Amino acid sequence: MYATDNVAGPRAFARLPDPASVDVAVEGLRMLADPTRLRMLWLLCGDELDVSTLAERLGATRPAISQHLAKLRLAGLVTQRRAGRHVLSRARDHHVGELLDVLVHDAGHRRAMTAHPAPEAP
Repeated sequence: MYATDNVAGPRAFARLPDPASVDVAVEGLRMLADPTRLRMLWLLCGDELDVSTLAERLGATRPAISQHLAKLRLAGLVTQRRAGRHVLSRARDHHVGELLDVLVHDAGHRRAMTAHPAPEAP
């Protein structure tokens, strides 16, 4: 989705968002600027997972995964619940998945443009 694809249309972008919302958005994006956290959050958009499963799928240590999860939880991107002895984590809601999908989709477009740049004008 691009700004012009927004249901509200381009006018929705005529005014700046409130400063508090910008601060929260920037903090969320800062959390996504780490490849492990982005991959972790991607997995958590599809399923509830515990630390051991995340560590196995991401090829990372359990302590590292726990630290990343704590940061994502503090940023409000992940929620957790207890299931017996396990703590299961998942993305906060569908908005997180939509954001990741748009970011990764856009990255694919940018990679393609770099691999096949447009010809220069004569």
